[in-house]
Amino acid sequence: MASFTFETTPKIICEQGGADRLGEIARGLNISRLFLVTDAGLVRAGLIEGALASLAKAQVAVTVFSDVLADPPELSVQAAVDAARAAGADGVVGFGGGSSMDTAKLVALLARTPQSLPSIYGIGLAQGPRLPLIQVPTTAGTGSEVTPISILTTPSHEKKGVVSPLLYPDVALLDGRLTLGLPAAVTAMTGVDAMVHAIEAFTTRLKKNPLSDALAIKALQLLYANLPAAVIDGKDPAVREAMLLGSLFAGMAFANAPVGAVHALAYPLGGHYGLPHGLSNSLVFVPVLRFNLCAALALYAQLGRAILPQAVGMDDAGAAAAFVDAIAACVATMPYAQNLRSAGVSQDDLPMLARDAMNVQRLLVNNPRDVAYDDALALYQAAY
Repeated sequence: MASFTFETTPKIICEQGGADRLGEIARGLNISRLFLVTDAGLVRAGLIEGALASLAKAQVAVTVFSDVLADPPELSVQAAVDAARAAGADGVVGFGGGSSMDTAKLVALLARTPQSLPSIYGIGLAQGPRLPLIQVPTTAGTGSEVTPISILTTPSHEKKGVVSPLLYPDVALLDGRLTLGLPAAVTAMTGVDAMVHAIEAFTTRLKKNPLSDALAIKALQLLYANLPAAVIDGKDPAVREAMLLGSLFAGMAFANAPVGAVHALAYPLGGHYGLPHGLSNSLVFVPVLRFNLCAALALYAQLGRAILPQAVGMDDAGAAAAFVDAIAACVATMPYAQNLRSAGVSQDDLPMLARDAMNVQRLLVNNPRDVAYDDALALYQAAY
């Protein structure tokens, strides 16, 4: 067996209504002046009220920062950092989707140890220490509560990542109740995003390992089985909790066995067109699966047998083909744009998008099949 290292969030709490214990959890980390990072929509929906009541009961002072933007721009993150410093925060909570949690990671770091954002883009460049950090996801997709990654949008519309073990939170708190009101389209986009995480982690070229494999398979089983029900009627707490767990397991997997070409091609779509990350992934997902089939056939066959009873008796070629077809059929039922044209992408921009994708070598090196510029352009054309 090849040597490997596996890291994840040290404490994970999965509990219906668990957000109502946030005060107790914060006190356990010696937090007395909490900076809560969220978005305005969650505040309007009243989703943070239970957490705020718990914090008040625990006598934890709270500053709520609700100006998080999707695919957070550098300026938005810096504004949050400045607000946390002004509040004298001694702990941070990310409460929301991936944008809130990614912002919270950098607030916890930069409010404690000031550094310029451009100086820490990349792997292992951030310096610690950071403030105590709790992550409370309200979508089942990014897995940011168990990853050491924060993705931002630069002024030049590039997606760049800060990757450092310092960004693992101290506690991930999963409360399925917080996801019951998610709209069908958001449920679909984030759920497909999580499936991409699981599949790309399982087929990654460089850091694949037994722990990430086991987590990726379990994640895909949970997500594939529960996503349709969550989209059709998301009021079942058991289904919502299964989706959160699937997203968490996928996040744990890809944090240690990094993602590949789907994400590399998705980033330019988000950077230039402002498309939600889950939608960007979904639009290029099936073309990349088909492109990788020849290089990942045995791995796709394993995934096929894990989620499709009919694939168990098939040879690798049959099981792999059945797997790709099943994922394609699942994606095709999701209630959002199914191609780049419908999402508002201009065909004239495809060469520019392909050039930008080739700059995401941090991820392309993990893909099971090499991706050249012509390949990237052909994949965008297939998605168009």
